Amino acid sequence: MLSGLVIGAGPAGLMAAEVMAKAGLSVIVVDQKPSVARKFLMAGKSGLNLTKNEKDADFLAAYRDSAGWLAPMIDRFGVAEVMAWAEDLEQEIFTGSTGRVFPKAMKASPLLRAWLRRLDDLQVTRHVRWRWTGWDGDALSFETPEGAKQMDADVVVLAMGGGSWARLGSDGHWAQTLSDAGIETQPFAPSNVGLSIDWSDHMARNLGAPVKNIALQAGDQKSRGEIVLSATGIEGGGIYLVTSALRDGAALTLDLLPDMSVAAVAARLAKPRGKMSAGTFLRKALKLDPAKIGLLNEFARPLPSDPTALAERVKALTIKPYTLRPLDEAISTVGGIPQSAVDGNLMLRSKKGVFVAGEMLDWDAPTGGYLITACLATGAWAGAAAANFAARA
Repeated sequence: MLSGLVIGAGPAGLMAAEVMAKAGLSVIVVDQKPSVARKFLMAGKSGLNLTKNEKDADFLAAYRDSAGWLAPMIDRFGVAEVMAWAEDLEQEIFTGSTGRVFPKAMKASPLLRAWLRRLDDLQVTRHVRWRWTGWDGDALSFETPEGAKQMDADVVVLAMGGGSWARLGSDGHWAQTLSDAGIETQPFAPSNVGLSIDWSDHMARNLGAPVKNIALQAGDQKSRGEIVLSATGIEGGGIYLVTSALRDGAALTLDLLPDMSVAAVAARLAKPRGKMSAGTFLRKALKLDPAKIGLLNEFARPLPSDPTALAERVKALTIKPYTLRPLDEAISTVGGIPQSAVDGNLMLRSKKGVFVAGEMLDWDAPTGGYLITACLATGAWAGAAAANFAARA
């Protein structure tokens, strides 16, 4: 019987294992952590966003420069397929008002348990606490609780994640292993990550507060979402959507009243202020909450007295200086194995029979269902390609 080995038990690796097993391969999955899919489970704690139910062109455009590379994989296993896959695992799903698709249970654990039962039924074997250390000839070497082990397989799928959330298994250690083997890699960089900002003391009262109904822009990237003012800076889905532009050094601006024009804001600010403080006037004239007023005072002082000039600050508040939060805090990363290092089947050009899937590949995507969908899609693609390669070999 032909054999397949999957290294990494996140969504991409488990999907590759499922596809390979259904194709008739005897599949073993190994993971370096004590249990599987730890990052997947963590992502599901705040509601497992599986995909986004929107037009194919809009969905693919979210992957920006990676869209052309990922297009055939997402065409084969995209929004409709992810939804059908979850339902086939007897997980009820629903589509929220923004198009995001979630399991009705919201958590990842019920879906993962059902998935692992399916893999058990397919006789997929799992080993945990197995850390891959590279190749010894054609064999793959591992550090295990029972000591060093080696394993051979007809085909291998690498799916060990990116370079963030090391405590959950995505520590990027494999990049050096591949580089040592002469395989091309790109440095990791954060994607979907917050900002570090050295707040002044007056912002302390606003830390922890959400800032809603705003628009963000960095370079040509725009988002309409919520942010949270944390002790270390800014977090939240709104900022994650423009991370790639911020990573390239683009300026960040916030529109604190995206549903009003500059002229409309200026008209309200032109009303007599009387004896009101600046904060009270902004709150009453513009209905700004304390967090938005705090941001204006933090980044636009001294506030202009001219209504139009102040309105322009409200509509395009420049946030600076900032830096990106550390790599390990990023929800996902770019870097890893570039498109040039694999063929159209996601097989390493320099290692025949070795395929790559998930966040090990150098693609970028915002949160909102795009990350998990692409991990599942690349896992399904690599798994199918590996099974076909084994059958032909």
